[in-house]
Amino acid sequence: MTPVDSKSRSSPLGATVRENGVNFSVYSRNATGMELVFFDREDDKKPSRIIQIDPFDPWSGHTYHYWHVFVSGVREGQLYGYRARGPYEPDKGMRFDPAKVLLDPYGRGVVVPMNYSREAAGKAGDNAAVAMKSVVVDTGKYDWQGDVPPKQPSARTIIYEMHVRGFTRHPSSGLPEKTRGTYAGLIEKIPYLQELGVTAVELLPVFQYDAQDCPPGLVNYWGYAPISFFAPHQAYSSRRDPLGPADEFRDMVKALHRADIEVILDVVFNHTAEGNHAGPTLSFRGLDNSVYYILEQDRTYYANYSGTGNTLKANHPVVRRMIVDSLRYWVEEMHVDGFRFDLASILARDASGALMSNPPVLWDIESDPVLAGTKIIAEAWDAAGLYQVGSFVGDSWKEWNGRFRDDVRSFFRGEDGSLSRFADRLVGSPQIYGHENREAEQSINFVTCHDGFTLNDLVSYDSKHNEANGEDNRDGSNDNLSWNCGAEGPTDDPVVKQLRNRQAKNFLTVTLISLGVPMILMGDEVRRTQNGNNNAYCQDNDIGWFDWTLVTKHADLHRFAKLLIARRRLRDVEHEQRRLSLNQLISEANKSWHGTKLGQPDWSEHSHSVAFSAEMKKERLLLHVIMNAYWEPLDFELPQAEDGGKNPWCRWIDTALDSPNDISEWQASPPVPDHSYRAAPRSVIVLWRDLSGS
Repeated sequence: MTPVDSKSRSSPLGATVRENGVNFSVYSRNATGMELVFFDREDDKKPSRIIQIDPFDPWSGHTYHYWHVFVSGVREGQLYGYRARGPYEPDKGMRFDPAKVLLDPYGRGVVVPMNYSREAAGKAGDNAAVAMKSVVVDTGKYDWQGDVPPKQPSARTIIYEMHVRGFTRHPSSGLPEKTRGTYAGLIEKIPYLQELGVTAVELLPVFQYDAQDCPPGLVNYWGYAPISFFAPHQAYSSRRDPLGPADEFRDMVKALHRADIEVILDVVFNHTAEGNHAGPTLSFRGLDNSVYYILEQDRTYYANYSGTGNTLKANHPVVRRMIVDSLRYWVEEMHVDGFRFDLASILARDASGALMSNPPVLWDIESDPVLAGTKIIAEAWDAAGLYQVGSFVGDSWKEWNGRFRDDVRSFFRGEDGSLSRFADRLVGSPQIYGHENREAEQSINFVTCHDGFTLNDLVSYDSKHNEANGEDNRDGSNDNLSWNCGAEGPTDDPVVKQLRNRQAKNFLTVTLISLGVPMILMGDEVRRTQNGNNNAYCQDNDIGWFDWTLVTKHADLHRFAKLLIARRRLRDVEHEQRRLSLNQLISEANKSWHGTKLGQPDWSEHSHSVAFSAEMKKERLLLHVIMNAYWEPLDFELPQAEDGGKNPWCRWIDTALDSPNDISEWQASPPVPDHSYRAAPRSVIVLWRDLSGS
């Protein structure tokens, strides 16, 4: 046995670099013994050192349920893991297996052997050679060079949801093979993000995940299979050394901040990659299964509110602490600016799966002083039917507004009965959020996201085409509220192509002008396609990657998106500073609804068009927006000027016009006649008038 020092401490958890060595601490209530195992290489068949953390050994520690030991001479970069002894009694929720090398739940880094085997972790026997290992990381050594978070106001935030690997992995990215699909590769493409104008990137999961958690022959590409909540995903680093991922991730954050772009992480605290009762033993299952997971009444089986095989017991005190500690770590040590919580409603369930009115973990996150000021966003539903859009707990949580997505899609494909819901979404969804007396930016508005069709596919396919996923097209949503505009998939028909481009502009316009925080999906600004695949979680290939040739091919839509975003970034933030509620903001905007006749909106079942006027008092502007989802042109009366026509209406946007007339530079917006405007079929028009009197 390697001699150990007596400076052992139970806190902090994980591997903490101290003078002359490293302190290791891990939680397990039900283990009867614990081994700390060291490795020299990630694929070593046997540990180079084994340290028994014995509760009866005076040289190591077992304080309460924490197993800890200080090992002198150990330095940053050391590979390690745990082996836990205890009962294997699945019917009692106990699944200890001392043959398995386990990741440290608080490990700051992870290495993955080239021959990593998820299968071996699920079978009997030693899996040391093919197991992931944790890495000792001294995060305090990194030079942030005065990095300061941008702290963008929510009212001026434009989120770009993207995949780190998918953004630059395509050969057309022009990057060297080594950096394509990495944190370093994303750094190289920051000028593109700056030119587009987005203020925040929302990164699909970057916690270390198990890429083998997927059907045979495929790969888990999206990353919704976490196994370490503190370690950046190793495969996204261009560096192969154990310390590379943490340093390169921070390089990326620092570079994005210098470009005035915030970093929001898509975090998955609802389940892990260990799957169901037949899944592998990678970390939590082998350390204390019944503590970390919600189990069924027959404790052999796992509750599955996530749809992925298991559910974390988020409101258990130990798991709650781990979640908050993870978030604090990513803010304090990795400088991220916010989090989007995948299937956040699961975090509202208790140990039996029942819904809690005041879930401790959600209030812990909201009230934590380190997290104050960060953007916290809930996907306010789960896979078991719980849907909390408009009713998620807390005073600071923002919500992915899934109803915005559905109602905007329904309106532009011409569904009867969709108009009134669509109109509500335009003005911040007061029917959903008005009762909470919250700000307009509580709603995160999006039409597309990673899960579902891209914007191009939304206007190009009536049905999903997921054959490449190997599940006979059974996976993915069947109800996409999409419309192919007259042909399924790629077409040479110029009429269909023109309509698709117009519809794409309609969706972007409504997303960027509506009250709330707009979010667009990576590549939507250049009509990135997944060939009709609406569940590309396992497509680490052209289907899931950003094709950079599209920037030129669809330059007109790219220009349209840039000008939309540029104007959005100039939005007044006074209401946010004054903490006006959504209802107060709507009232101050002096808003009015219209149909083809002024002041006469048609809210009937078969109506497919509407217009509204709103005053922007700070900027002394009057906006008039016309939305025609009807299949014929309509003439809309315009509000008359009170200045005798001195300042006429100016057309900023008309999605029916060809580029560059579809959108103008704001100050170059051409004047239009005062009395009426003809809206082409399936188009959006945005007009403005100067009220300053100049």
